[in-house]
Amino acid sequence: MRVVGSSEMKEMDRMTIEEMEIPGSVLMENAARGAARVFLDHFAPGPDSRVVVLCGPGNNGGDGYVVARYLHQAGLDVTVIVLSEARKITGDALLNLNIIRRIGLDILEAPGPDKWKKSSSLLSTCDFIVDAILGTGLNAPVRGFYQRVIEEVNNSKKTVLSIDIPSGLNADSGQIMGVAVRAGLTVTFGFPKLGQILFPGAELVGRLVRIDIGIPHTVSRRIPGKYRLTEPEDFSDLLAHEKQDIHKGNRGHLLVIAGSVGKTGAATLTSLGALRAGAGLVTLGIPKTLNAILEQKLTEAMTAPLPDTVDGTLSLQAEKDVLKLMEGKTAVALGPGLSTHPETTDLVRRIVSRCPLPMVVDADGLNALSEDISPLRLCSTRVILTPHPGEMARLAGVKNIEVQSDRVGTASRFSGEHGCILVLKGARTLIAQPEGETYINPTGNPALSSGGSGDVLTGLMGGFLARGWPIAKAAVAAVYLHGLAADLLAETMGQAGVLAGELLDVIPSLMASLGRGEWPLEAAPLRDDLYQPL
Repeated sequence: MRVVGSSEMKEMDRMTIEEMEIPGSVLMENAARGAARVFLDHFAPGPDSRVVVLCGPGNNGGDGYVVARYLHQAGLDVTVIVLSEARKITGDALLNLNIIRRIGLDILEAPGPDKWKKSSSLLSTCDFIVDAILGTGLNAPVRGFYQRVIEEVNNSKKTVLSIDIPSGLNADSGQIMGVAVRAGLTVTFGFPKLGQILFPGAELVGRLVRIDIGIPHTVSRRIPGKYRLTEPEDFSDLLAHEKQDIHKGNRGHLLVIAGSVGKTGAATLTSLGALRAGAGLVTLGIPKTLNAILEQKLTEAMTAPLPDTVDGTLSLQAEKDVLKLMEGKTAVALGPGLSTHPETTDLVRRIVSRCPLPMVVDADGLNALSEDISPLRLCSTRVILTPHPGEMARLAGVKNIEVQSDRVGTASRFSGEHGCILVLKGARTLIAQPEGETYINPTGNPALSSGGSGDVLTGLMGGFLARGWPIAKAAVAAVYLHGLAADLLAETMGQAGVLAGELLDVIPSLMASLGRGEWPLEAAPLRDDLYQPL
């Protein structure tokens, strides 16, 4: 499902108006008529309901005038408050302001704090507020008068419809620009915007509904799509039923290099994750002093004892053994629980630089690369890196806050510069590809905030790689199924106390359901509402 940034949407609007010669007033009419219809369907207001429509000075305010007209025609008591001097309004917005004037709607002008003080009392007596203050072009913090208005809207505790995007929300990053409206319903136009899907913006939009405003397909196809919201259809073809005469040798063989003293659980969960993903065989390379433990913990995977240090971590002498183990394997998973012992980190970098197989690198594998990223340039195959924000900051040499304030930009830049698939974990995990496309994952919840869940994810990716899946699809599918498993468990267990190992138990049934085209959960957030033309 396509998602756009503000500049992409702006260019589509321009091309539609200037090249297709569809007037902007027609697009505004289509957008606002759809928004009014969603308002009526979603809120089901009574015939005496009172609505305050807050309109800013631009085209977002123009949409508000059209919405006000349709709500008035539906029999609602509508008051429009213009948060600007009316004489400064131009273009399609002025056209629609003049229409509602002629119709006789109640229109109040509040261009500043003094007049707003006289009008704001309506917020306490109305039933609904329509937010048409600021649109998707906002790129500076909201201050002063508009900050006060937005704060009073939020403090009113009234039910709010935001037009296109909650005012004060950055359409590209999802960051709150000082202050932003908290909506119960957001009706967006053309395509969903990045800032409505990414956190913290995703918490402010409420229900998100997309309106087809009439932008021709010939226009949207000319603007390269860089962002997608992951759907099962993006990978479900790989989950279809296999031939009956298949055997373990046909499903690939994953080599897992993981574990150290105190971290045998990471190695175990990674190996089991790969098996749950359908890998035919898994071999775990482990420090030899831990081999007896792992042979007890893992009955379905094979183990390979490797030279270790006195501290129970892999030593540099293990390099030849690891390269030998790669023979006959189809993919590698590297890093969970390895430790940051100097010899081990050196070993990791040598493995990355010499690995001829598709590979996923996580945890301490990332810590090793953060000290020296050059092995990625020497690697002859494509690699998946799976950092959380802290690891991403170390890899990119920036502060954590910089990563979180621009997750999409950080992930896509790093992926492009280093030629890897970059999976930036967190709420709305991102999967960035070197060619420029970034997937946004809609599944998952705080149930994943427990030790070991990242190791399960690494195992799933490694298992799909071992099965011969395209590397980008392996990353996208693993992230989606990992989150979906947490969503399924949360339906019965809640979002706290879910163990990482419990994710493993539901993965096969989820793969089977999606492979049959069936949706396995009671609810499907973002799937039912997000892309709903009216």
